[in-house]
Amino acid sequence: MASSSDATPSAGNTPEPESGPESVSRPAAADTGTPAGRGRVRMRRAAVLAVPAAAVTAGLAILTAQGALGVQFAISGMPFTVTATELDGNGFAQFGGLDNMAEGSPNAGDTGGQVLVVTSVIKEAKLTKLCQSVDLGGTNLLITAGGGDTRVSAKDLTTDSTELSGDAAFDNIEIGNDASTLDKAGPKGRGPIGVFSQQADTVHIKNLRQTNYATTAGVFKLPGLKMRFSGSGC
Repeated sequence: MASSSDATPSAGNTPEPESGPESVSRPAAADTGTPAGRGRVRMRRAAVLAVPAAAVTAGLAILTAQGALGVQFAISGMPFTVTATELDGNGFAQFGGLDNMAEGSPNAGDTGGQVLVVTSVIKEAKLTKLCQSVDLGGTNLLITAGGGDTRVSAKDLTTDSTELSGDAAFDNIEIGNDASTLDKAGPKGRGPIGVFSQQADTVHIKNLRQTNYATTAGVFKLPGLKMRFSGSGC
């Protein structure tokens, strides 16, 4: 998740520079080797929100051999959609990573049980009209919150995403940092040494939409929480 309000995909493989915010569609996967013990992994391109055209060629997910793990639990391998009409964050960091499914997961397919993701960390976040949905095959588990006077709030919010889109603006952004040196999002906003990354003092995103494989937070407050099954997702 850059100059003010530019949203351009830049993770995985280097795309052609573009200008202006837009939704990013998932490209075709490509086989890529991983270190010994991990086997071959089909590397899914990740799209990262709001990287400026000038920085596109760097590619957020040019990973070092050890990769970057955004979460420390085995993911289910089922993607879920998250949307919000607005997100405001203090302390923002972002870098590429790999998430791992449980051994023998039926969702692994030909991925080798790994998914290439863009990890975004926000030290303090507030979201308006949060929606999260999971496609269960024929129905969706739908969760909504923060639609009233009180916004959803989170501390140390971390999302591992394969697609992101929205209209974004950043204050004091730094692009091209080594992920191990990041300091604006606190300790949880640091990645492995040798991984390309970016960080900013603040982030503001309108019309946020993400395809996520994992979300964690130190504190997550969801006023007006509603959970239900629905024929359509977010």
